Amino acid sequence: MAERKLACYTKNDLSNKTDNELVSLAKNGDEEALEYLFNKYKELVNMKVSRYFIIGAEKEDIVQEGMIGLYKAIKSYEDVKQNSFKSFANLCIERQLITAIKTSNRKKHIPLNSSVSLSTPVYENDDDDISLIELFNSKIAEDPLDTITKKEYYKLVGNKIDENLSDFEKQVLTRYAARR
Repeated sequence: MAERKLACYTKNDLSNKTDNELVSLAKNGDEEALEYLFNKYKELVNMKVSRYFIIGAEKEDIVQEGMIGLYKAIKSYEDVKQNSFKSFANLCIERQLITAIKTSNRKKHIPLNSSVSLSTPVYENDDDDISLIELFNSKIAEDPLDTITKKEYYKLVGNKIDENLSDFEKQVLTRYAARR
């Protein structure tokens, strides 16, 4: 397999070349020509990006999408089929931005974006502060029937206390239970 020769150019050498020559060099693996094209058309990308908005994305994210469109234009441009590289790059950048917007508007990433941390408390108003991960790691799973039975039992005990204890005795019992 023949190895590609990468030529070293100065900026002056590259500025004398046409876009078609620069694209050809970039397609053949010339990193300097690729970087030169990125810098040359960055303003076009910024101009296109200023017209678009993606919910939840920062401007740099949209600029990155535009640069991806420019890269695709460089890699797929054929001077025989298209008019000028600039018009082709303009079209590729715009299509990449539109695709990014359509992708962001899809509902496919909602489960990722609306996820819940496993370290959040299970109950908002509970003093136990048991997190979801602790709940999942717990090997004890209470039967819902047992939970209902306990609630009914505690209600029955509460009613018996109300019937049989004076207000003072209830205060003493409440303070005693709070200390435990």
